[in-house]
Amino acid sequence: MMTDVAKDRETRSSKKRGSESSLSSHEFQQKELHGHTKNSLSTVSYMDEPSQRDDASRLTVQMENTYQLGPTKHFPVVTVDHILKDVLTNYLQEEEYEPELCRQMTKTISEVIKAQIKDLMLPRYKLIVIIHIGQLNSQSIHIGSRCLWDPTSDTFSSYVFRNSSLFALANVYAVYFE
Repeated sequence: MMTDVAKDRETRSSKKRGSESSLSSHEFQQKELHGHTKNSLSTVSYMDEPSQRDDASRLTVQMENTYQLGPTKHFPVVTVDHILKDVLTNYLQEEEYEPELCRQMTKTISEVIKAQIKDLMLPRYKLIVIIHIGQLNSQSIHIGSRCLWDPTSDTFSSYVFRNSSLFALANVYAVYFE
């Protein structure tokens, strides 16, 4: 007589082989001895491989040509000019010049501007935001910058703000990353 463990092993091995009789030869012989002879055996069939799908249901992989000679969408300078004007006006309209406050405001304003420009979802542009805030006392100042870039794809935007006690210059450089 077979133990339960041996029966489990036999059924597992028979499932791996495909169709198989539901009664083992030993059990079939026992049924014959007791007078319960059957002329047919029941079979169990199964499929070991996953279901066959048609080719249309398979996932498709889309390849992107990453070697591009320039941006497909140009940097929106006019939109960025409006962002600079709005942010500088909102943050500095009522402010008086204080060195420590202005130092913190340059960091805050640059992060706000960068976040709003990133919301425009411009692919492959690296952004550099520089803010200068200074005291306004009937003096003059010249601020210059130099960059090495490709004039066909790289650009910048700039805005100057003034109130009664301070001035602010905001520059955004957009460099296309190839």
